[in-house]
Amino acid sequence: MRFRPGASGLALLAVCSLTLAACSAGSLGSSDDAGGSGAVEITYLTTNQDQDVKEAEQLAKDFHAKNSNITVKVETRPGGTEGDNIIKTRLSTGDMVDIFNYNTGSLFNAIAPQKNLLSVNDEPWVKDLDENFKKTVTADGQVYGAPVGGFQGGAILYSIPVYEKLGLTIPKTWAEFMANNAKIKASGGGVAPVIQTYGETWTSQLFVLGDFHNVSSAEPDFADKYTKNQAKYATSPAALKGFEHTEAVHDAGYENKDFASAKLPDGLKMLATGKGAHYPILSGVVANMVATYPDAAKTVGLFALPGDDASKNGLTLWTPGGLYIPKTTEGAKLDAAKKFQAFVASPDGCKSQNTAGAPTGPYAVKGCTLGDDVPKAIKDMQPYLDKEGSSSLALEFLSPVKGPSLEQITVEVGSGIRKAKDGAARYDEDVKKQAQQLGLAGW
Repeated sequence: MRFRPGASGLALLAVCSLTLAACSAGSLGSSDDAGGSGAVEITYLTTNQDQDVKEAEQLAKDFHAKNSNITVKVETRPGGTEGDNIIKTRLSTGDMVDIFNYNTGSLFNAIAPQKNLLSVNDEPWVKDLDENFKKTVTADGQVYGAPVGGFQGGAILYSIPVYEKLGLTIPKTWAEFMANNAKIKASGGGVAPVIQTYGETWTSQLFVLGDFHNVSSAEPDFADKYTKNQAKYATSPAALKGFEHTEAVHDAGYENKDFASAKLPDGLKMLATGKGAHYPILSGVVANMVATYPDAAKTVGLFALPGDDASKNGLTLWTPGGLYIPKTTEGAKLDAAKKFQAFVASPDGCKSQNTAGAPTGPYAVKGCTLGDDVPKAIKDMQPYLDKEGSSSLALEFLSPVKGPSLEQITVEVGSGIRKAKDGAARYDEDVKKQAQQLGLAGW
């Protein structure tokens, strides 16, 4: 199960689609409209989450403005398992739309890209892709996708006013982070040092999953060995630390009092209003926070999860979605789909996405900028991507092994119900069934 907010297998398939041609009072009935000579219409399939639809609409509109003979029709699908099944079914039956948005990493490999997708290796824009992203849309040496959206960081969002009031500095080691928490608790201001929102269990995983840059820095071959059942969370000192950190924050009394029942909106409110100092979470939640609390664009910052070695401090990344063309797209529609894919993977495409809403993080295309009005927390991610060795992909993009029960286990560890070592061992057992279902060697 991919670590992501807002993905639900219970969502209903949207029954309507939107035809999106840049259309204004002055252009109605022009020879460039869909009925004109040489006009082509392609269908773009994306998820039915509000921001994804808004982004797709904006891309279609701005692309049409530059390519007036091409109309992009947006079709939607559910997220989660239901959406995954729709993608796999349509590909297997040859009924896929002209171009579609889907996952990267292990889920991308699960749709048999070599069989079902068009390689984009020879497209000129591929050279401008961020290497972290490129790895997640590559199979057998062939690149298959363009990025839609920005990176997300598994990080710590923090209250700038709290830091300024107490004279704190950004921690680069776990010891420094815990020292900051101690000062916050001792200040007597009623500010929770670490916000946890176990009422939404997916949010409990961050200290484990967001720590993977530190794991890979200490054990560069962990992902490969983990996939082959040669490395375990319970027996790897580096990997175990995520569980130990989850336990340590609870045992020190640094969580908010309502950590067991609080949900994501509660955590964002605490952070935005200065009632909480740190929130381990995905950077993708920043847009929702700023929409509700506009001042948070300036009062909330971001830093990577600290590890043991300050010199290796870096950010764990979740990549953008991928934009793919199935092999069933042919002729004029194929040419149009290629043009749309190239537009999305360009600075103009990034600019269009900026118009649709605040990005979740830096873009995976060279030459793209975040814009001047992006929240500070999102801007804080860019230096990690700019400095070589200061960012790493999350484990789920490097290994298909991820058990379904991690969020329940981290809730138990973070609530004092289960010790870190026990939680890690239980998770090692949890992943076994999935690895066996995938037919992985060594399991």
